[in-house]
Amino acid sequence: MNQKKKALTVGIVFIALLLVSGMVLMYTGNDAVVLATTRKEGILTAEQVKLAFDSVGGRMINEAVKEGQFVKKGDIVMEIDPTDTDLAIQRMKAQIAQAEAQIAGTGGSMKARHFAVDNDEQQSFRQIDQQRAAVASAKATLANSRLDYNRKLALVEAGAVAQSQLDDSKTALDVAQAALTQQQQLLDRLLAGASYGGYTDGMNLPTIAQERQEADNMQNDVEALIQQKNSLEVQLKELEVAKERLTLRAPEDGKIIKILAKAGEMISPSAPVVILESNRAYYDIYVSEEQAVNLREGQEIVGKTVAGKKEVKGTIRLLTQAPSFADLKQTREKGQADLSAFQVRIYIEPQEGVLSGMTIEVRDDEFAKG
Repeated sequence: MNQKKKALTVGIVFIALLLVSGMVLMYTGNDAVVLATTRKEGILTAEQVKLAFDSVGGRMINEAVKEGQFVKKGDIVMEIDPTDTDLAIQRMKAQIAQAEAQIAGTGGSMKARHFAVDNDEQQSFRQIDQQRAAVASAKATLANSRLDYNRKLALVEAGAVAQSQLDDSKTALDVAQAALTQQQQLLDRLLAGASYGGYTDGMNLPTIAQERQEADNMQNDVEALIQQKNSLEVQLKELEVAKERLTLRAPEDGKIIKILAKAGEMISPSAPVVILESNRAYYDIYVSEEQAVNLREGQEIVGKTVAGKKEVKGTIRLLTQAPSFADLKQTREKGQADLSAFQVRIYIEPQEGVLSGMTIEVRDDEFAKG
């Protein structure tokens, strides 16, 4: 009989506990959905940067960092053997120096050629003037010989002189005529194709014009050499840039967490060789749509570390609809409908004592500030 009373008492107590627990759940809301909407937690994650040699490769000769080492922006991380690039730079500099010498030489030759053409022109003008004087002299000689011949002819007819003198005068006349013809031909040859304005200095001599054009064409050779030099200088800059890229430097402050290549190994262009953990850290939380309407990107959020309850200030960088797996499902006995969740990504400033991997908690009162 006592056992029946005892069993009855235990049953009554158990039923009472169930009733009390149900009432607590119904009126205080301590189920999964209520807890999820009043307290949010996220794991602090540091952004990682994969470092690689930009479009260059070769044998790595210097591994300047170790795993776990902190580096500053600009610190040397790794170096590739620059021997081939250095030789290419020296070869390119030699080609540029050669091009500069060719430019100077061709430019000097062009100036000398112009000077020679001007000198040839002046020499031609003097020769023309001299030949004109020779023609004038030959004409005067011919005129005198004709006068002498006519005078001897009259004297022979008068019987005053012998026929032999007339013959000598005729010979002299013929010689003078031939001399004039020869001198005139020489002058015509000098003036061949020349445009003449009445003065020797105003003449345009075709041969001289052709020589001057050939001298002017040498400027095209100079321009071609200048363009060739410019192209070589661009190639030199490309080689110098390639040499700079053979030294891998830290793009920002951070911590080396993994080294993927060792000294002596061949490195492929753009292949990751180091993983850097940056000082940029964030954590994600998921909020309901009722809470999301009070939030905005750029808003400041204050959370606390679960370990040590250290206050952590952050800024919302991303507010977007979360994947369906993050939605709050029907887990309450009240039959509450599913709630859409929103992903909130919060970036924090570097802070002493707050490490990557820590859990950051955000209370629901932070979602009511907006």
